Amino acid sequence: MALPALSSSGVKFRRVLAHFPQELSLAFAYGSGVFRQAGASAGPGENNMLDFVFAVDDSVTWHMMNLLKNRSHYSFLKVFGPKQISNVQSYGAGIYYNTLVPCNGRMIKYGVISTDTLIDDLLHWKTLYVAGRLQKPVKILTQNENSKLQAALVSNLKSAVTAAFLMLPESFSEEDLYMQIAGLSYSGDFRMVIGEDRSKVQNIVKPNVLHFQKLYSSILQDCPQVVYKHHLGRLEASIDKSPEGQFTQLMALPRTLQQKITSLVDPPGKNRDVEEILLQVAHDPDCGFVVHQGISGIVRSSSITQSAKTILTAG
Repeated sequence: MALPALSSSGVKFRRVLAHFPQELSLAFAYGSGVFRQAGASAGPGENNMLDFVFAVDDSVTWHMMNLLKNRSHYSFLKVFGPKQISNVQSYGAGIYYNTLVPCNGRMIKYGVISTDTLIDDLLHWKTLYVAGRLQKPVKILTQNENSKLQAALVSNLKSAVTAAFLMLPESFSEEDLYMQIAGLSYSGDFRMVIGEDRSKVQNIVKPNVLHFQKLYSSILQDCPQVVYKHHLGRLEASIDKSPEGQFTQLMALPRTLQQKITSLVDPPGKNRDVEEILLQVAHDPDCGFVVHQGISGIVRSSSITQSAKTILTAG
């Protein structure tokens, strides 16, 4: 199952894509240059930077070809060649950004990530850096027939719903659900305190509920805990908050998040197995808070290392 493509014209984005080597397993545009945000102008800002992510099967080869086409996009690291650029890419969240690049009369930034690293993040939430972006509406520009990648994209959305259910009360509105999902990748991000607008999550969700519905409707329709009345634009949920229900959801969370929760709850030296610890968390009245703390731990680590890396990659 491929992610649903958004219906707005992608011509301007594909014109940008034409400037780059075409060996891409996935390319998408995201952010305020693509989707309207509350507090901004009525449409996607024409002056806003356009943000892209390119997933590539072979990072060294792709950077080599891109250096031939677009050498000026790179910082001083270009003098070290494609292999060193790929080595720098592998640190932190495994993505290499070229920023403040003029293209077709707009300013763009683009991140390059290996397909394997992306699949790992989507399935296991190792960093939640790109997986978190893909939990919110994006404009898919190209996607190849990689079945592992397609399955991982859907798995990431299902995991986002599961984590949100654990953090939400027994009943909630559809907007509450999307707010919780959109906030996952900002939990613990130090930029939300010192840089980014704290009301960013609300600004993302409120004008884009229809896009969130398009992204999550099929998953919610298959979810036994949710009555999804799409024609009424309403979601009715009754989440099982019993220890048994919460344990089932905890066991379905991505591996890295389970490990983070384990390290939060299990005292050093006890070395209990993950299942035993998650059963304890399932009985905890603060289960949702523990899940939130686990997600924050993943995001905090990747956001700091990725921001530090920007000093090198953005010059």
